[in-house]
Amino acid sequence: MATVVIMPRQGQSVESCIIGEWYKKVGDRVEEGELLFSYETDKSVFEEPAKLAGTLLAIFYGANDDVPCLETVAVIGEPGEDYTHLAPRGSIPAEGTASAPGVSEPAAVPVAEPVPATVAPLSAGAAARGISPRARQAAQRLRVDPAAAQASGPNGRVIERDVLVLPKDGRTGTGLGGRLTEADKAMAAVEAAPAAAVAVAIAPSPAAPAVAEYEDVKLTNIRKVIAKSMQQSLSTMAQLTHTSSFDATNILALRKQLKAAGEKMAVPNITLNDILLFAVSRVLPKHPDLNAHFLDDRIRRFKGVNLGVAVDTPRGLMVPTLFHADQKSLSQISTEAKALAAACQDGSINPDLLQGASFTVSNLGALGVEHFTPVINPPQAGILGVNCITERVRTVEGQLTAYPAMGLSLTYDHRALDGAPASRFLQELCTALENFNALLIG
Repeated sequence: MATVVIMPRQGQSVESCIIGEWYKKVGDRVEEGELLFSYETDKSVFEEPAKLAGTLLAIFYGANDDVPCLETVAVIGEPGEDYTHLAPRGSIPAEGTASAPGVSEPAAVPVAEPVPATVAPLSAGAAARGISPRARQAAQRLRVDPAAAQASGPNGRVIERDVLVLPKDGRTGTGLGGRLTEADKAMAAVEAAPAAAVAVAIAPSPAAPAVAEYEDVKLTNIRKVIAKSMQQSLSTMAQLTHTSSFDATNILALRKQLKAAGEKMAVPNITLNDILLFAVSRVLPKHPDLNAHFLDDRIRRFKGVNLGVAVDTPRGLMVPTLFHADQKSLSQISTEAKALAAACQDGSINPDLLQGASFTVSNLGALGVEHFTPVINPPQAGILGVNCITERVRTVEGQLTAYPAMGLSLTYDHRALDGAPASRFLQELCTALENFNALLIG
């Protein structure tokens, strides 16, 4: 029995998906579990396997088509089966696929037959049919009959070059039998052209500029989404960035201890980024206007911390959400953050995990960035940028002492809060990170 193949719904927030590539074509035998096609949401790529064995009878949507979730995209059955009742309403098989039995093809649009060019002499009046305007003008200047020209334009149309080769005033060519030679044609063209054009033609032309080498790359769906979101963010928000730094001695020592203990005590691989995420999740609840969404006429303050974690992937930036981060231990945050990042990297992330964040952390420290201005993910009210560690010098008991300083860049929406409360968050976060062991105990 013929069975439909539908576009899956990957997450409750996804309304449609874009088909990437069909791995099978109409008429191919398909086994259960074999991959049929790939498709993508705003930020993820998936592959759809066949749910049963059979023959691929029809494909209703092709590559790059945006298909509503749960819509029929293909039919699997046995050769010769009637599947017209399974076809999406108003659809026909995608280009290059077989037509459904009993489904009439769309009526071909009638195309007018080319009208043979009928050329009248200029004396007959204006606008001779089948003669281009430039050909008429050239014929008038040369005082020749365009009807005598041999048409070479589309649909039997006489164009300028056809007129330029006609003998002027009954003149014959200089070739055998009065045929026009290339020299005669060149002279006719010079006589037909305006003086200015002749001067330009005679003047030596400069060397043609080198052709620029470039490649046009079509934007991916995720790149379009990122572009739209970032443009909306910068054009609709009053964004301002404050930068501060803290002494990273404490967290570097803790990281070293945990790394050494990991091999002996099965301690998870806690990174500096995990430590930053944990600290943010504990400090942020004390600053509700930052742990919030700005919604034009109101601010939605979140009771818990749903932490967005910016992840660089081959397909573009993704920001999965670490839900209820303020209720999780350092070990749990470390494990879940790595799992989210891995799912983003391989394209298997659930779209529902790419939304709902109340605040975001973006870490470029591993790339050696000393300062940057992170862009807020609307409608969030803030985002924290994490910079690299640099050696700085300070005075301790009258002596110049070097210490490792890590920079933090906080971008906030000035519509949601002012500079002083934003700076207080940054100050408290720096203090918490400098005394991270105490934060763990608390």
